[in-house]
Amino acid sequence: MDDEIRYGVIGTGMMGIEHINNLLQLPGARVTAVADPHEESRAWAQLAVGLDTPLATFESHHELLASGLCDAVVIATPNFTHHEVLLDVLRTPHHVMVEKPLCTTVPHCLEAIEVATSTSERWPDRVVWMGLEYRYMPPTAAVLHEVRGGAVGTVQMVAIREHRFPFLPKVGNWNRFNRNTGGTLVEKCCHFFDLMNLLVGTTPVRVMASGAQDVNHLDERYDGETPDILDNAYVIVEYEGGARAVLDLCMFAEATKNEQEISVVGPLGKVEAMVSEGIVRIGRRADGMGQYSERPVHDPAVLHTGMHHGASYLEHVDFADAIRTGVAASVTLHDGLMSVAIGVAAHRSIAEGRPVTIHEVLGG
Repeated sequence: MDDEIRYGVIGTGMMGIEHINNLLQLPGARVTAVADPHEESRAWAQLAVGLDTPLATFESHHELLASGLCDAVVIATPNFTHHEVLLDVLRTPHHVMVEKPLCTTVPHCLEAIEVATSTSERWPDRVVWMGLEYRYMPPTAAVLHEVRGGAVGTVQMVAIREHRFPFLPKVGNWNRFNRNTGGTLVEKCCHFFDLMNLLVGTTPVRVMASGAQDVNHLDERYDGETPDILDNAYVIVEYEGGARAVLDLCMFAEATKNEQEISVVGPLGKVEAMVSEGIVRIGRRADGMGQYSERPVHDPAVLHTGMHHGASYLEHVDFADAIRTGVAASVTLHDGLMSVAIGVAAHRSIAEGRPVTIHEVLGG
C-alpha cells in the first residue's frame, strides 16, 4: 500500500494545478511530469511542485506518455481535447483519471468507452477513472450515505440548487463557447446529473429544460465573437420508476451563503445538504411536522481542501487505492457518459422547446 505512484498531469491550467496540489499531499504520490502546450502553464506547474523539485515538462502529451516517467496520468486539458487525449492514453498501459466532462459529445464518449474496453484485455490491471469529484464532497457523500441507508425510503424527488459566480477566465478563453465546452449543462452540470443518477439509482428516461444567457459575458468579444454559454437554467430529469430530479442553476448569484444545496425526499422523510456550510439535515415524517436533526459534516481524512471542499483529494485517495489493490474504478466512463447525455438532452430541450429522451441522445 506504500508503493510510490508516479503521476503525470496533462494540462496544467487551473484544474491541473488543483490536481497537483492534491497529489502533493497524497501519501505515496509523486508528480514526475507534466504536459501543456503553454509555457506559462508549465511554469505554474513547476512552481506548484517547488522550484527545486525535479519535474519533467513537455509541450505534448505524446512526449509525456513516451517518457517512461509516469505510472498514472491525470487529464485536465480543455473539454474539447478530452476525446483525443484520452484515446491516446487508453492505447498505453498508464492508469488514467480524466476530468469532467468525459467528452463534449455523446459519440465521443461512446468511442472512449469502446477503446477502453478493447484495450483492457491487453492491460487488465489498468485503472480508468472518471473524474466526478462532487460525489466526494463530505456533505454530499453524507447525503448519499443516508439515502443508501434508507433514511428517506424510495427516492421520489431530488432537487439540486447551484447559485454561484460566473465562469472564470481560462487560457485562450476556451470556456466561453459551447463548441469548446459542450455547453454549460455539460461542462458544469454533469457533476449534478451524476449525483442525481446516484441518488435515484435508476435509469434517466426523459429531460425537460429551460435556460438562457441573460447576464454573463454579453459584453465580451473574442475575435469578434460574443460568448454563447448559458448562465441560468432549470432542468427536470425523469427516471424509470417515476422519480424526478430538478437542477436550479444560476451563475450570476455569487451573493449567497450556500453555493450548492441538495434535497432528497421519499415517503419516509427528507435529507438535505448545505454544501458550502458543511451541514446535513435529516427529517423523518414519523417524528412529526417540523422535526429534524442537523449536524456539521467534515472528513478528517482530507489533507488538502482545495477548490472543492476536499473532494478532489478524497477522489485521489480512492484512485490510488484502486491502482495499488487492482480493484475496478468506483467512478467509471459509463458514469461520465450518462452525466454528459443528460446535459446534451437538456441543451437540445432548450434549443427545440420539447422534452428529449435519453434513448434519443444515446442514438437509440
